[in-house]
Amino acid sequence: MTDANRTAAESVSPGGERRSWAPMIGLFLAQVLMSFNVAALPISLGGMVQDFGVPPTAASSTIVVYGLAVAALVMTGAKLGQRIGWVLIFRIVVAVFAVSSVMMITAPSIGWAIGGQVLAGASAAIIVPALVALIAENYRGAQQATAVGSLGSARAFSGISAFLVGGTLGTLVGWRPVFFITLALAVAVFALSFKLRGDKGDASIRIDLVASVLIGAAIVLLTLGFNNLNAWGILLAEPGAPFSILGLSPAPVFVVLGVIFGQAFFLWTRRRMRLGKAPLVDLGVLGKRTERAAVYAMFIIVAMEAAVNFTVPTYIQVVQGRTPFDTSLAMMPFNLTVFVTATLIVRFYKRFAPRTIALFSFVLTTAALVWLSFVVTNNWETLPTILGLIVFGIGQGSLVTLVFNVLVTAAPKELAGDVGSIRGTTQNLASAVGTAVMGALLVTLLSLGFSQAVTAHDDLPPELMTKVDLDQVNFLSNDALKAKFEETDATPEQVAAAVSINEEQRLRTLRLGFLVLAGISAIAALPASRLPRYRPEEIPAPDGERVKS
Repeated sequence: MTDANRTAAESVSPGGERRSWAPMIGLFLAQVLMSFNVAALPISLGGMVQDFGVPPTAASSTIVVYGLAVAALVMTGAKLGQRIGWVLIFRIVVAVFAVSSVMMITAPSIGWAIGGQVLAGASAAIIVPALVALIAENYRGAQQATAVGSLGSARAFSGISAFLVGGTLGTLVGWRPVFFITLALAVAVFALSFKLRGDKGDASIRIDLVASVLIGAAIVLLTLGFNNLNAWGILLAEPGAPFSILGLSPAPVFVVLGVIFGQAFFLWTRRRMRLGKAPLVDLGVLGKRTERAAVYAMFIIVAMEAAVNFTVPTYIQVVQGRTPFDTSLAMMPFNLTVFVTATLIVRFYKRFAPRTIALFSFVLTTAALVWLSFVVTNNWETLPTILGLIVFGIGQGSLVTLVFNVLVTAAPKELAGDVGSIRGTTQNLASAVGTAVMGALLVTLLSLGFSQAVTAHDDLPPELMTKVDLDQVNFLSNDALKAKFEETDATPEQVAAAVSINEEQRLRTLRLGFLVLAGISAIAALPASRLPRYRPEEIPAPDGERVKS
């Protein structure tokens, strides 16, 4: 049987010929490679600061440039894959990723490290859509659903391993050996890529450079704007802002400009499609209400995950003053649950419709967040808190896999790369929005609560609080707050009162943050209700028809 006939047979029946999982091991490790690199960067910041003698903001540029490169280039990367051929370009960019790891290991300066992450981000911008396209090329039916689910579990697995292995290496040996792991992963993925099959590409495909510039500018501006809402100011420019526009912070201005460029991208793309010209991304993959609902749901899911991943580590490391290793242990129940659920949820696809699974999963995430808002304390190892994180992880892992599967199965095989690029763009933007909005919300709630509590306290006069300069309250540990008061003439009683208020308001803010997330999760039932209602005995076909299994 030829490859073409085999593909056709597999597309008709999920019970047809089953392919070896060896190619999927390489794709799974490719997702691990990207996710491990992302998770390893925050762990390496302290080592880079010490090695290169630069401020933390300079070292954190490695994280920024990676994310921007992925977000800005992922749609263009999808079109390159269609032109060159997915297997060939996959091997090329995996090799480039290996070069970026070597640059990190041998970097003599922070500039080399930043350059290494630019290469890694540009490579990931092509790997992201390539994973979807290659899964569509190599697997069908139930195998395809399982393969897509493994990508979600790979992200969770990478987060666990990066914190545990990377944290241990960073503590005992140094930050550079962490990137020997990414180098080894890149070599393994390159070797396994020779088991993949795929089209040779179509040299006649042209890349729409105007659309590339428009979407690249939109994503970069939106990402920078949302990521810097706290540092630059939500509305008025803060001292940390690089510049101001008539006193306004550049962050909201960037967000507005990003929305404008994004709208221009959609208008331009629709115009090209009306004229019969090849678009950068075929918007036909979002032509149906169910497909648009899947993208909306994916955005909400990833934004919620990013918000939780920001909130919990911030509270543990900044407020409690504990180590990244402690953070990884605290997040272990959540990450392990996402890892397991993202893999196992595909077993329920033949019994329940996507709409049913999505609504039930959003019920779980909403209930878990409400539960956490009531039970969370300063000790993350309590059983009620662990249970809340586990339930949230079940809902989260189910949803990430489900909505991705809806998009992949609804699109023709030749548009799988476009689905991958939309997935990559949505996830990067949602992660930035979720982290930034949650950070801004928590700081705002904490500032209001702390100011009101201090004003109402008789032992803390306004002139004392003016000396402490806590107008812009952020999350502070008790020791950091005491250090601020030691610079004044505050009495021990006044210091104790301020610390008590700080502890009370931090916990109150954290609980309110979880409640807000619960509200967002409940609202997500709207797009979830528009997901497909396939009957249990049916599977979706790429052309939108339904095929009896």
